[in-house]
Amino acid sequence: MRQTLQPKLIAFYLIRSGMFILFVLLLAACGSGKHISKGDKKFGEEEYERAIEYYKQGLTKAKNPGEINYRIAEAYRMSNRLAQAEPFYKAALDANFRREDAYFYYGMALKANGKYEEALNQLQDYVRVGSNPRLKGLAVREVENYNALSDILRRAQKFEVQNLEALNTDASEFAPYILNNELIFSSTRGAGKKYWGNGEGFIDIYATTLTDSAAAMGGAVRKFDGINVEGLHDALATFTDEGRSMVFARGNEGTKKGRQNVDLYISFFRSNAWSEPKILSINDARAWDSSPAFSPDGKTLYFASDRKGGLGGNDIYKTTIDDNGRFSTPENLGPDVNTQGNESFVYVAPDGTLYIASDGLPGLGNLDLFRIENGKPVNLGAPVNSPGDDFSIYFKDGLTGYFSSNREGGKGGDDLYSFAKLQRKLVNFFVDGTVFQRREGAKQQTIVPNQLVVLQDDKGKKLREVNADAEGKFSFSLDTAATYSLVSEKPGFFTARQRITTVGKIPPQEQLKDEVTDIRLTATLVMNEIVKEKAIVLENIFYDFDKANIRPDAAIELDKLVEVLNDNPKISIELSSHTDSRGVDIYNEDLSQRRAESAVKYIISKGIDKSRITAKGYGEKRPVVKNAKTEAEHQRNRRTEFKVVRIQE
Repeated sequence: MRQTLQPKLIAFYLIRSGMFILFVLLLAACGSGKHISKGDKKFGEEEYERAIEYYKQGLTKAKNPGEINYRIAEAYRMSNRLAQAEPFYKAALDANFRREDAYFYYGMALKANGKYEEALNQLQDYVRVGSNPRLKGLAVREVENYNALSDILRRAQKFEVQNLEALNTDASEFAPYILNNELIFSSTRGAGKKYWGNGEGFIDIYATTLTDSAAAMGGAVRKFDGINVEGLHDALATFTDEGRSMVFARGNEGTKKGRQNVDLYISFFRSNAWSEPKILSINDARAWDSSPAFSPDGKTLYFASDRKGGLGGNDIYKTTIDDNGRFSTPENLGPDVNTQGNESFVYVAPDGTLYIASDGLPGLGNLDLFRIENGKPVNLGAPVNSPGDDFSIYFKDGLTGYFSSNREGGKGGDDLYSFAKLQRKLVNFFVDGTVFQRREGAKQQTIVPNQLVVLQDDKGKKLREVNADAEGKFSFSLDTAATYSLVSEKPGFFTARQRITTVGKIPPQEQLKDEVTDIRLTATLVMNEIVKEKAIVLENIFYDFDKANIRPDAAIELDKLVEVLNDNPKISIELSSHTDSRGVDIYNEDLSQRRAESAVKYIISKGIDKSRITAKGYGEKRPVVKNAKTEAEHQRNRRTEFKVVRIQE
C-alpha cells in the first residue's frame, strides 16, 4: 500500500490530490462503457480501490483491454500496492499497449515481487530506449543498485522474525512504539468510514498491553484516547518527556486550505488526558511532512518531508528543540543518508543509532530498512528485509523489537513483526585483490586501473562484477563454505583467473571475540600478454615410458589448458609433445606425435572446437635437459607445450 515515486500519505496511505490531472490528459480517450467511465471518475477522485472495481467489471468487454489493464495497474501503484500491479502491467504490454512508463513500472513491480533477474532485464531495456528523464534516471539507479543485491542476499541472517499473528488483522498494522508497557501502533482496522484510496479504513492510533510472547500479543486493543478523529488519518506516534509529549502525523481531512494534506501535530499529557493537538511550526504548507521520531534525549526530532530543496521524493530532516520547546529550522540530513528516491520512517534506537526506510538505496524490495553506520546507510538484509515493504523498526532493547512489513504470508496489507537478534557470533568473508598485467619482456608487472573483474561461482555463473579502482584494487563479499573464481580479461592478454574459497575457514565460535567478524582473503590477478609462437610449458604433464595415454595427473593439468581456451575464445594453439632421447629418432617422433594427438583428443572431448587446436610431435629434437641421465631428467624432457598460432580479430 505504498508508492515509491509520489509523496505518500501519513504512513504511505494518504494520497496527494491532483496526481490524476496529468494522467487524465494523457489518457483523454476514455474506454467505452459505463464501468470504464465510472472507473475513470473514481481514479480522478483518487478513490483507487473503487476505480479498480469498475475497471475490472468493464475489462471483459472493453475494446482496448491493454489500456484498461494499464489503468488497473496504475490504480494499484498509486495506492501503494505495486506488487499487485505486476500482472496488469504485463497484460497491458502483452496486448500491445505502448505507454513508455508502463515498461518502467512493470520492472519495478517485478522487483516488488522478488523477480530480480526479470526486473533487471526490464529496467535495462528501459535505460536503453526510455526518453522520460526522471524515469530513466530512476531506472539507471535501479540497475546500478542491482550489483549490490547479491551482497545483501548473501549476508548472514542476524535476526529471527515472527509475525504477531494474534494482533494483526486483515487490515494494516504498522508503526510500533512501546510506552508504559503498552505497544502503540497505527492501524486501518475498525468499522468506521472507509478510505477509498486503498479500500481500507482510515488510520487510527491504537494501544495494547505488551506481553513477553509474540504469540500471546493479542489481548484487548483500545484506541489511543483523545487523539483519533473520525474521517482523518492519525498515525505514527512518537513520544518524549517520559511519555508526556507526543508528536504524530495527521492528514486527509478533505479540505486543502492551501496546504498539502499531511502535517505533524503535537499533544501533551496533562491532567490525565491528552491536550488538543496543535500543528507544529516546522511543517511546510507546500509539503508532505510525516514519520516523526524523537532522539532518546528528546532534544532532536527527526521526520520525513518532500519539501522544496530536498534530494529526492521524501528526505529525512531533523530539528532541535530548545528548553522553551521551540523547534529550530529543519535541516536536511544530506546526500549520505538521502537519495533521489524516498527516505522515511526514521527511528532512533536507545543507543542513538539512526534507522530509516528507503526505496532509493540498494535493497531487496520497494522499501528496505537501513541502519546508519559511520554516517552511511547499511542494509539490514534478510530476514528483516524482503521483496515487499519493510519499515517502521522499533527496538524494545538491544536485542529485540518490532517492525512493519507487507511481505508475502502476512495477514493484511501491513503486519507487525517481532525480531530478535541471533546470539551466534557471525563471520563475514571478503576478498580483496589487485589486477596486474605483464607484457612480454617487461621486468615487472604493472597495475591495471579501472579494470573490470568478475566474480563467478564454482559452476562458472557470473555473480557480480566490479571495476577496480585507480590502483587496481577491488573487493567482493563472499558466502561461507563456497568456492569462487575471480576473472579479468583484456584484449591482447590471456584472461586472468584465480580460484578462492571460504570452505573450512570459519573459526570456532569460542575463538570469535566480536559479535561480527570480518575475514578478508587476498587475491592477485595477472594478465600476461599473448605472444604468438611463444612456447608455454604445461607443467606436470608427464607420460609413462614408451606410452602415449593420458595419465590422471596429466588430465588435471590439461583441464587447465581447457580453461585457458574457454577463457580466451579468440586464440588457436599448437599443442606439441616432446620425448626423451632414449630410443630411435623416427620412433620418438612418432611417439611424440601420438602423445600430442592424445592430448588434443582429450581437450576436444572437453568441448573445445577441434579447429582451434593442432597436434605436433617434435620427438627428441628440443630437449629441456640436454644429455639427460637420470629418470627425473628424462621425464622433464617428456613434456607438453602449447603456443598461440592465431588470434581471431
